[in-house]
Amino acid sequence: MNQNVDLLIEKYDNWQEELTILRSILLHCGLDEEVKWGSPCYTVQGKNICILYALKEYCGLSFFKGALLHDSHQILKKPGENTQSGRMLKFIHSKDILSIQDIIKEYILEAIQIELSGVKVQLKRLEDQDTPIEFQDILQKRQDIQTAFKALTPGRQRAYLMFFSASKQSQTRINRIEKYIPRILDGKGMQDCICGLSGKMPICDGSHKQLNAT
Repeated sequence: MNQNVDLLIEKYDNWQEELTILRSILLHCGLDEEVKWGSPCYTVQGKNICILYALKEYCGLSFFKGALLHDSHQILKKPGENTQSGRMLKFIHSKDILSIQDIIKEYILEAIQIELSGVKVQLKRLEDQDTPIEFQDILQKRQDIQTAFKALTPGRQRAYLMFFSASKQSQTRINRIEKYIPRILDGKGMQDCICGLSGKMPICDGSHKQLNAT
C-alpha cells in the first residue's frame, strides 16, 4: 500500500468508503499502487491498468484499455462519446461495489492479462479525423499555428479536430477555432491546465475557479 494514496483518499470529502473498497479489490488482484495525475493509479510491471477517480456525482474505477475487455456483464461506460480506449465503472454507494466485487475482480484480472499480452487498442488514425475547412484555411495562412498544432500529441490534435467539427454552423466553428488558437500556440490541449493551479497536472481539475473567487 502506498502511503501517498492513504493521504489522497483522506482528502476526499465524499467517496472515502467507496474508494477504500475499490482500492482493496485492486490490491488483492496483485497490482502495484502509485499516484499519477493526482489520482490512485494501479499498474503491473510499470504499465497502467486502472485508475480510481472521484467526481461530485459519483466515483469509480477506470480501465486504460477497457475497450478490449469483453464486458460480459455490460457494466462498463465510455467516459465520453469519442473515447476510444478507456472504459469506466461508476458507483454512488458502497453496497453497489460490494454486490459485484467478484465481477470487478474478474474485469481487473482480464485487464492485467490484456496488458501483459501486449495487445493494443486500435485507435482511429489522426489522418482519418475530419479537419473542418475553416481550420484548414487558418493552418494554410498561419505557419505559426500550423507548426504549433503539429507539435501537439495526436490525442490533443484529435480532441481539437473533433470539437471544431462538432458544430454544424460555419461561424460557430470559426468562433471555436479563434477561441482556442492561443491554447494551441501555447502547446496546450483542450483539457490542459493553463493557470498552474491544477492538482492533476497537466489536466485541468477546475482549480482555476479559485482565481475567480478571489
